[in-house]
Amino acid sequence: MNCATHTDVAATGYCRQCGKALCPECTRDVGGALYCATCLTGIVSASSTTHASRSHPGVALALGFIPGLGAVYNGEYIKALVHVAIFGGIIALLNTNLPDAYDAFLGIALGCFYFYMPIEAYRMAKARQLGEPEPQDLVYARGRKPMGAIVLIVLGVLFLLANFGLLRTEWLTKGWPIGLIAIGVWILADRMKG
Repeated sequence: MNCATHTDVAATGYCRQCGKALCPECTRDVGGALYCATCLTGIVSASSTTHASRSHPGVALALGFIPGLGAVYNGEYIKALVHVAIFGGIIALLNTNLPDAYDAFLGIALGCFYFYMPIEAYRMAKARQLGEPEPQDLVYARGRKPMGAIVLIVLGVLFLLANFGLLRTEWLTKGWPIGLIAIGVWILADRMKG
């Protein structure tokens, strides 16, 4: 195949962005990836225009402790509304006369969601600062770990325990260190494996 620009010269590679065939004269090598001049210009100009709108991760983390404000700081207004609705909904449910087991479950959910918001705001701001693609939710973490499946299993176990009356508020207040131990063992096993 010949170069898309110089049709009489054999192509030595393809543009990573648009897929055009490139000869050695047309090739722009950036960290081992080949680009044509047009695509490389577009990438550089796009990164320079988004540079001014980057968020500071530390500020996003601090504001993330106020429901919805971390997402607003990152310019994610719909996500901010969803965060406020979920946070307010859990608090409203906690103020109703639910059985003890559901109060314990909702308390766990409120604590997890409260710490999820600043972490998500930090990750989004950090990705924007580094010019990386925006990260997905924590459910889809890096490394192809089945985080979504783990979250669903934990939620299912908690609901099952609540349905059988085995989840009690006093267990939550006395047994929360078990969660820290489990997370620590999981992290240790992951590091030892890698």
